[in-house]
Amino acid sequence: MKPAPSLLSSAFLQPAGQALPAPLLALRKQRGAALVDMPMPTRKTENWKYSSKYLKLTDEMAASLPTTGKTGSALAVPGYKVVFINGVVIPEASEYPDLDNILIQRFGDLSEAEANELAERLDSTLDAKAVQFAGLNTARFEDGLLIRLKPDAVLDQPLFIIHEVTADASGSAFPRIFVEAGRNSQITLVEEFISSGQEAVFVNSVTEFTLAEGANVTNIRLSMDGEKVQHIGATGVTQQRSSRFESHCVGFGGPLRRHDLRVRLEGKGAECKLNGVVVTQGTQHYDNHTTIEHVAPNCDSEETYRNIAADKSHAVFNGRIHIHPDAQKSNANMSNKNLLLSTGAEIDTKPELEIYADDVKCAHGATIGQLDKESLFYLVSRGIGLREANVLLTMAFINELVAQIPVDAVKDTVQIRLNQFFDQTFQEV
Repeated sequence: MKPAPSLLSSAFLQPAGQALPAPLLALRKQRGAALVDMPMPTRKTENWKYSSKYLKLTDEMAASLPTTGKTGSALAVPGYKVVFINGVVIPEASEYPDLDNILIQRFGDLSEAEANELAERLDSTLDAKAVQFAGLNTARFEDGLLIRLKPDAVLDQPLFIIHEVTADASGSAFPRIFVEAGRNSQITLVEEFISSGQEAVFVNSVTEFTLAEGANVTNIRLSMDGEKVQHIGATGVTQQRSSRFESHCVGFGGPLRRHDLRVRLEGKGAECKLNGVVVTQGTQHYDNHTTIEHVAPNCDSEETYRNIAADKSHAVFNGRIHIHPDAQKSNANMSNKNLLLSTGAEIDTKPELEIYADDVKCAHGATIGQLDKESLFYLVSRGIGLREANVLLTMAFINELVAQIPVDAVKDTVQIRLNQFFDQTFQEV
């Protein structure tokens, strides 16, 4: 007789804070009811095959973390910012742009009509079956941020979203963002995930983007949570005609890091570019799952992810491109390259290409390898120390993607963290 499957603890479905408009409270209640008896992922759950053993949720983590604390962002934020602490917006620590054609509102400040409209659109960019934990975020969020760009609106500098978790006690946080980019609008949104404290906590974040015709959105996601933070995140995107979405995801490992990125190209001529860099060490784990749906014809997608794993850490990449029957003249390319820095590290990669149209140009590939010994020998023979040689070759492996990050403050922060990684991984000989 097979053992009964492990279910999501009912402790995670207890009512959260009530400071939201009635339509959003009703949505939360509906999603919570749908999650009763939700099976937890196991190794037999295909999209959790390599990550299920790292997911360790306890009842102590179910309680909402308090919304007190102070931000400790590693970014030198040059302008606009919104600060979340434990999933709740902190207005007094934020600096909103003062522009008539760009509206930024907390969920709790929405009118009932606005909240009703938002409730109908939340989760519209994500597949509930494929991204199981996005529904838990909807059942538990206590606050959120709605960003609306009117047609032709252009934000003159990046908007930084600082997500901080204070792990002074065990608990959970559920940050939520919904971005509506109107026709021909432009925005660069930077999300930084950080934490303080040493207790085990659970973060479940969801960000959604809807791009109208001609909209141009750049999203930078910087994952730097602490060593006791399990973080499951999801980003959903829908694109209309001639819109462009650009994503730069940079992640440093932890006990469990998981990010699902799903993009639907629904309008003719839409295009997306997805870049990702992951670095793990010790016994850390990081899992990236991406999906690009080519629904409309004449759409372009370009995806490049690179992983580096050291010590006994584990990195996972699963990338899927789906070309629908009507998506003729699609152009899609996916590349995943992986670097193992020790014999104890593990990287699993699974590129997928599913094509149902005949007039397309598609390619995908994946490689896993180690630093080239001949290249190391060449550098050392030219008087470069072994540690510096290792650093040079490793940095060269990902520098192409780091250099493409369009915000200098983020590039500087990433470089500092990478230097810390190099210091811990490579020792002078």
